[in-house]
Amino acid sequence: MRMRRIFWISIIPIAFNSAFAQVPLTATRVLRDDPQRPVNAISKDLGVTPDQFRDCFSNVNPASRGAMPEGDQKHANKAILLSCLQKSNSSISNLSLDQVMDRYRPGGREAQ
Repeated sequence: MRMRRIFWISIIPIAFNSAFAQVPLTATRVLRDDPQRPVNAISKDLGVTPDQFRDCFSNVNPASRGAMPEGDQKHANKAILLSCLQKSNSSISNLSLDQVMDRYRPGGREAQ
């Protein structure tokens, strides 16, 4: 009986370790309303309210923190965000949206 307990004690940590090894420790979830995003400043520069910006951005699928969005994802997100924001302020152009978002993006345009 004593041998059996030692056997189970030594097996359990190995099973748990291999299960947890499957999940990267650096994995982060995507935040739709990231508290680090300067919504007030972005919305002011775009000429919309913070709530209008949040509503439009809620339809965007950002890449996880630290990841670069793929080309198709980037274009789809931009189209969603631009068309929604233009409903609130028709003077927002593709260029003006790029300029504002680049201003507040960590790392600027190069991080895109």
